[in-house]
Amino acid sequence: MWSALRFGLLPALKLYLLGFKVLLSQLINKPLKLSVMPRQNGKVAIVTGGGRGIGYEVVRQLARLGAHVIIGGRDEQEGFAAVRRICEEDKEAKVEFRKLDLASVLSIRQFAHSFKERNLPLNILVNNAGVMLVPEGRTDDGYELHFGVNYLGHFLLTWLLLDLLKSSGEHGDAARVVNVSSSAHGIGKIRLNYINSSYQYSAHAAYCQSKLAQVLFSSHLHQEMQRGGFCVSSCAVDPGMVNTALYCHLWTPLRMAQRVIARLLFRTPAEGAVTVLSAALSEDCKGGYWTNGHREMTTSPAFDPGLELNLWEVSMQLLGLQRDQ
Repeated sequence: MWSALRFGLLPALKLYLLGFKVLLSQLINKPLKLSVMPRQNGKVAIVTGGGRGIGYEVVRQLARLGAHVIIGGRDEQEGFAAVRRICEEDKEAKVEFRKLDLASVLSIRQFAHSFKERNLPLNILVNNAGVMLVPEGRTDDGYELHFGVNYLGHFLLTWLLLDLLKSSGEHGDAARVVNVSSSAHGIGKIRLNYINSSYQYSAHAAYCQSKLAQVLFSSHLHQEMQRGGFCVSSCAVDPGMVNTALYCHLWTPLRMAQRVIARLLFRTPAEGAVTVLSAALSEDCKGGYWTNGHREMTTSPAFDPGLELNLWEVSMQLLGLQRDQ
C-alpha cells in the first residue's frame, strides 16, 4: 500500500503542486515580451518539434530574423503545414521540414547524416520536442518513452551534430544548444541503476526524471565545451506553463479543467518561446538555466558534478557511443 502511494500518487501530487506554484508566479509577473534580437542572416538552426506550440513560435521568430531553419519532427503533415504558414507570412523566410522521430535511434541517425551531407553550418540547435504523462511505453529501441524522447533522443542528436556546432561557433558568437526543460526538473530524481526500468512505473516521476536529465546534460555539455576551448554554449530553459498540446494525456477531468485554466493563466506559445529565444540569441549567453526570459540559478541536483558525469557516461553506454566518434 505504502509502496504504491510512494511511487504512484506522491509524484503526481508533487507535480500538480509545483504547477499551482508556477501558475501563481505567472499571474503575479508581467507577461513576457521578446527583446529586440540581432539579425541571424547566414545562420542555420535546427528546432525539434517545431511544427506546433513553442517550437513553432521559435521557428517563426528565427526565420523572421533571417536564419535558415530546419524543423525536425515526426508528423510530416504538421511540419509541412508549419512551413507553409511561415512562408505565407514572410515570403523571404528560409524554413524547411525534415522527418525526425526521437523515439527511434535509426531515425535520429538518418536525420543527422542527411543534414551533415549538405555541408551547412549549425549555429543553433533547439532541443524542444517532448512528451508528458504518456501511458507507459517504450521507444523503438526499448527505452522508457519520457526518458527516450525527452532526453536520450536529444542527447544522441546533439552528439551526432556536435562537430558541426564546434566548427560553426566563433569567439564572441558561440554556437548554441538549447534544451527545453521544465521547472519539473526540481522535483525529479535520477536513479542510475533503474533509469530505464518499468518497476513501479509513474508517468509523473518519469517526466520529472527526463526533465532533470536534460538540465544535467546541458550543464555537463557546457563544461565539456568550455574545457575543450570550443565556442559552443549549452543551456537548459524553462518556458513556464504554456497553453500547448503537451497536456493532452492528463486524466480526463484534469484535462477539462486545464483547458479552462489555460486560457486564463497559462502563457501563450509565443510567450513560452521568449525564454528559449533569449537563451538562443542573447549575446551574453553563458550556459546555465534560463527561466522568465533570463538566466537564473536552479536547484541543487542540477549542480551535482558527480551525477552529471555519471548520467553522461550511462547515456553514452546505452547508445553505444565512444568519445572519439
